[in-house]
Amino acid sequence: MFGLFKKTSEKEKLQKKYESLMREAHALSQRDRTAGDKKYKEADDLLKKMEAL
Repeated sequence: MFGLFKKTSEKEKLQKKYESLMREAHALSQRDRTAGDKKYKEADDLLKKMEAL
């Protein structure tokens, strides 16, 4: 109930996006390796941005 009004921090938003990108990269890598690698690179860049915060 009290979490209803809680704002998500920038780091939490980036973490959720990172997890989503990693899941998508894994799924893509099973079908199309190059597309999976691109998604993995995007997720890696996001991880570096999170570490900078």
